[in-house]
Amino acid sequence: MESSDLGSRQQGPIWHRKPGPSARRGVIVNIIHSVKGYHSKTIRFLNVAFDSSGDFLLAGDHQGNIYVFDLNGNRFNLVQRTTQACTALAFNLRRKTEFLVALADYSIKCFDIETKELVSWMRGHDSSVSSISVHGSGRYAITTSSDTAQLWDLDTFQRKRKLNVRQSVGIQKVFFLPLSNTILSCFKDNSVFAWEFDTLHCKYQLPTPVEGSALLYKVFAVTRDGRIFVAGGKSNQLHLWCLESRKLIRIIQMPAKVRAVRHLEFLPDSFDGGSNQVLGVLSQDNIMRFINIETCKLLFEIGSHEEGISTAAISPNGRYIASVMENGSLNLYSVQALTQEGNQPPPPTFKVVEDWSKCRSEANKLTMRVTSGRSERPWKSKGSKIQSRLLKMQVNTSLENKENELPGGLNKKRLRTLLKGFGEYPAKYRTLSALAHWSAIFAETPYIPLLAFPFVKLFQNNQLICFEVVATVVVNLCQHWFEYFPNPPVNILSMMENVLAHHDKELLQHLIKYNVTSQVYAWPLLETLFSEVLTREEWLKVFDNIFSNHPSYFLMIVIAYIICSRAPLLHCNQIEDFEYFFHHRNNLDINVVIKEAYHLMETTPLDIHPQRVLDDFIPLTKGQYPVFNKYPKFIVDYQTQEQERIRQDEIEYLRERQLAHELEAKAQERKAEDEAWYRKQELLQEAEEQRRKMLLEEEEKLVEQRQRLAAVKRELKVKELQFLDASRRRFLKYQQDQRQMELKRLDDEIARKATMREQETAAALQDVEVQRMELESQRQVFEQHLIKDQEAVTKEMREEVDARRRKVDLEDHLVQTLMEIDREEKQKAQTVAEENLTKAEQKRIDANWRLRALHKLRGDDQDREKRYEEIAKLLHDNRVKEAELLKAMREAEEKTWEEVIQKKAQLEQEQKAAAAADEHRKQFLEDKMNDALELAEKLQREDGCFERPRDLKAGRTGRGVELQQVPRSGNICLNDLSPSQSSSHMSLDRRGEDLVLQERELMAEVRRLRQKLTSQARTRHPPARFPATKWTP
Repeated sequence: MESSDLGSRQQGPIWHRKPGPSARRGVIVNIIHSVKGYHSKTIRFLNVAFDSSGDFLLAGDHQGNIYVFDLNGNRFNLVQRTTQACTALAFNLRRKTEFLVALADYSIKCFDIETKELVSWMRGHDSSVSSISVHGSGRYAITTSSDTAQLWDLDTFQRKRKLNVRQSVGIQKVFFLPLSNTILSCFKDNSVFAWEFDTLHCKYQLPTPVEGSALLYKVFAVTRDGRIFVAGGKSNQLHLWCLESRKLIRIIQMPAKVRAVRHLEFLPDSFDGGSNQVLGVLSQDNIMRFINIETCKLLFEIGSHEEGISTAAISPNGRYIASVMENGSLNLYSVQALTQEGNQPPPPTFKVVEDWSKCRSEANKLTMRVTSGRSERPWKSKGSKIQSRLLKMQVNTSLENKENELPGGLNKKRLRTLLKGFGEYPAKYRTLSALAHWSAIFAETPYIPLLAFPFVKLFQNNQLICFEVVATVVVNLCQHWFEYFPNPPVNILSMMENVLAHHDKELLQHLIKYNVTSQVYAWPLLETLFSEVLTREEWLKVFDNIFSNHPSYFLMIVIAYIICSRAPLLHCNQIEDFEYFFHHRNNLDINVVIKEAYHLMETTPLDIHPQRVLDDFIPLTKGQYPVFNKYPKFIVDYQTQEQERIRQDEIEYLRERQLAHELEAKAQERKAEDEAWYRKQELLQEAEEQRRKMLLEEEEKLVEQRQRLAAVKRELKVKELQFLDASRRRFLKYQQDQRQMELKRLDDEIARKATMREQETAAALQDVEVQRMELESQRQVFEQHLIKDQEAVTKEMREEVDARRRKVDLEDHLVQTLMEIDREEKQKAQTVAEENLTKAEQKRIDANWRLRALHKLRGDDQDREKRYEEIAKLLHDNRVKEAELLKAMREAEEKTWEEVIQKKAQLEQEQKAAAAADEHRKQFLEDKMNDALELAEKLQREDGCFERPRDLKAGRTGRGVELQQVPRSGNICLNDLSPSQSSSHMSLDRRGEDLVLQERELMAEVRRLRQKLTSQARTRHPPARFPATKWTP
């Protein structure tokens, strides 16, 4: 077996040569952590834990040093110094480089293996944390203490839930079941509850164990598939529960030497699918036995009475077993070597005879005897369905540890178990604390733990006896030890040196030669009470003789041990060899040492005999312990004050260090934030630069698009101008065609009217001829002449009325024509103005756009910009002139309308005058006709012709009325008219000619007025002349 001492190294190899599968007892390496100095000692390991792969081992010692062992890479590394004893360890299953450690100050800390930094600090427990269970997902963890269990979120390191119980009940363990979302909680009253992880509702409770069972559950284990649950306690029985059926399926009874179970853990197998069959059972004798829970056969065991196991952990891959030994070292076992056939214990060579009636009385048990690997058929009671198998091994008839079965006293929990589990003794069970309360010097004496260790180990189940035995040893065997405190007892060592000089002067001279003083060869044996150099049986034999003799015998047996070891001591010549010799076991017969001590007691002179100085054995007083004050009190008080000061300084230092760590963490965090901010700024700058490049590219694309758009716009503008020009030409052609058609229509109308006038003239001539002929033929018929005259007058009146109507229509037509011409002129002017305004506006928009787009080329476009400004100014002047032209046209139009209204008024006056003249003429004609009638009547009377004029006179009135209503189409012959009638016809013709002349003069005047207005407008507003311009892209 190879041993590896970590010493002061922080990293290095674990072993120098890894043993093969045939290693002795399966031990790969034994790891110790020793500290050399004035008082060389070994720092005890307390807890171990594997990671999920099984290749990394985490171990914590009593001083808070946390080591990580890489079993594949053969390396160890000191990852943290917590300065406090750890009570539980666990790896974080989610972040592989993090681990959780529970400390003696009831806190839980999370550290990172690679950075060795503190990740988080969780507080909330009021007592020591005994276990840490991590969920399979790695996000949650449960920490358990005696009074509470707390659920933590490992992402935020915040407490999610807390399980509180009554103080009288207490919690044993709370953990996650593998491959499920179930939490199992085990209490000190043997109750087991299963909780749903998501809702924390109680799923079920396991029923109470079978009646008559005195088993109190203390330790628990679950298979990897989460189906089988095993519980054990202060008994040699194990209860197997099926969690699916929630029933107790089996009771396994361990050998009789197993009186209590301290730890349970299943051994994984790669081929069992998680339904583990091999269970490791660590009992009170510090031996871990591995059994098959189906066949109840013992497969192998690790540990021994001399090298006991305190606690153990099995790797998830089933390759390694790590155990913390009773001496504080760490053993690493190979499962492959342990499971070989040669390492299995031999089968029993004899059978155990059992009292069958006694077994039959146990109604709730199913017993089975195991002998030589074969089992008999079990007998089953009618009262129970629970199977129970009895595992029998070779009976050890020795009465070891009988001294632990003393009645009364303190609680019988093992002191060593508490020290391994919590790193220190609880106040009410601590032997050293009791000694310190008895006398203050024991709290300052560094070798008191070494002195008390064998008695604590011996009386581990009865602390009261342990304290009283240690107190008795101190009072009797340690007389005068504390007079030179804090130095070793120089007076006692001097006496021993005198005795050695008397009995073996050569050996003393050899020791003096190599500067080996009594503090090297005698004091280690005294302060440890031989516990480092003797085995248990040898130590008990020695102290049987010490307690049976005078206290000086204790000093004599030390000298006797040195004298009996003179042969190897005489061969030593290095101080380290002497130190090693008196701190380790040696090949020496203890019986010879005891006899030599008795010989020294008898042959030592009285003047140098220790019996002269030491008092006789005095037992402790009854009812009250004696006062122990045989020491320099001022030194103890001074040391106490100094230690208190140092403790306060250490607390202050720890506080300052914690503050420094926090400040450093904040500085690192701030530095990380700054770096993140700078990185973010760099990224933003890079992004901004990219955006700028993209914007430049987009702007270039936009400029190109705008150039293409401007070219397209120019093409569209040219096409639009071409289209407008074509439309204008088409419209001008259409106007010319319309005007030609109008002229043609007017020519046709004039020709038609001329033809009609000629026809009318011809008709009139014909009518005149006909009338002349009629006048010549009917000249004698006076009445007919009168009727014809009347008809002629009526026709003349009608013609005059028609002429006036035509004149009015002509005037209306002239006015309408004038208005239409004026409207067309206005519309043309407005159209021209709108076209010019639109062109100017379009040019202004184009100029502005080109100014924005070609802002950088302004120096090259100054001349063009000036021309644009001139164009805009000319356009503005044109708009002003057009407005003035429109205003002048409106004024001319208003004047023309005023003249038209005046002409209409004058025409109405002339019409009224003509109507009065017509009335006057009518009256004149009637008078003349009356005169003519009277004259004709007078002539008839003279000629004798009276009938016809009378008839004519009688019908004159009625015919005059009819002439106003019935038109006549016939023409009156001029020959039928009388001279008076012909004169009246002539006057009417002259008036008609006058009206025609007036009409012609009016039209000529209107034409002259229009020409005058047009000439005035041209002189006032000359047409705009645009300078020659050229568009450039």
